Amino acid sequence: MTNQPMVAVLNGPDFSERLLAWFDVHGRHDLPWQKPRTAYRVWVSEVMLQQTQVVTVIDYFNRFMARFPKLEDLADAPLDEVLALWSGLGYYARARNLHAAARVMAAQGIPDSLAHWLALPGVGASTAAAILAQAFDTPATILDGNVKRVMARHAGINTPIEQAATIQALYYIAKRHTPSTRLADYTQAIMDLGATVCTRSQANCAGCPVSQDCVALKTDQVAHLPARRARKPIPTRQAVFIHLEDEAGRIMLIRRPPSGIWGGLWCLPEYTPVRADDIEAAPSADCLAPRATVLSKWSFAPQGDAVQVATFEHRFTHYQLTACIERVRVAAHASPQDTPDRRWFHRHDLPEVLPQLGLPRPIARFLADYAASKGG
Repeated sequence: MTNQPMVAVLNGPDFSERLLAWFDVHGRHDLPWQKPRTAYRVWVSEVMLQQTQVVTVIDYFNRFMARFPKLEDLADAPLDEVLALWSGLGYYARARNLHAAARVMAAQGIPDSLAHWLALPGVGASTAAAILAQAFDTPATILDGNVKRVMARHAGINTPIEQAATIQALYYIAKRHTPSTRLADYTQAIMDLGATVCTRSQANCAGCPVSQDCVALKTDQVAHLPARRARKPIPTRQAVFIHLEDEAGRIMLIRRPPSGIWGGLWCLPEYTPVRADDIEAAPSADCLAPRATVLSKWSFAPQGDAVQVATFEHRFTHYQLTACIERVRVAAHASPQDTPDRRWFHRHDLPEVLPQLGLPRPIARFLADYAASKGG
């Protein structure tokens, strides 16, 4: 295949007509951000839907709207509260960008042009197009993962979907199919088609409104398109989290840096063990050095040995995290004062405090179990 778009398979407005007829009967018309379909609600939903399925987003969206029914409510809220409501949804940069963009829009107004939406934090081309089409019924071409899959199969694009030339071809085709009317419905329809019919595996071609001229179906390539580069094995990274507890029964949480994994969330202090098998066994002398380095930041002198109290695994996009949590006790008088990025909490306060903090899900689960336990 050349780098030029495959325009020969396009069939003009008939594609959108068939899709919209299907949508009127089979499409999703009761999603919470559709009623009402305001720019604010559509924007929040589209950011949540980045790399996340609708079924997961619905509950988060409803809780978000219950707490932040208006743009101004979100803009005025502290970031910790936003992150707390986002906890478990993943890709936390989305929440930080959402909060930052809300403050920009509260001061400057909600944009109504592609350029102004693209200027906001966390809004890419496909997200901006989806907002314009659904909230303003403005002609705009979306190209999220669902749409890429539909277009690649229908047009028979067989080059790796990660390539810039492939994306350019898919965008060209998607733009050709986008009608001049019913933009909001068409945008929802093409996303619905990819999410419910032209799915990644076990596609329901018999129920597809555009299957009659689908190149992938005609050439028995549905299971192989869109084509992807060979993926490298996901590496495993190991980490130790320190459950730091003083004699008064308080534990310390720190705010992680704003960028990187779990950016801006509250968490237990972390270090990387020296040996790979330190995760499997109780903390040994080989991993005392990095632990001591972490504790030296606050001039802590541990009382007794560190004790492993939990293990967990967590999958990120680019690696698998295998971790343990070890309890380290220090003298109460050694506890430093709270700062904006370091806070101490009593065990009995945790049930009330945890829902107000943005926490990584594995850490939140551990702290909830710890708060509910009787032992020390």
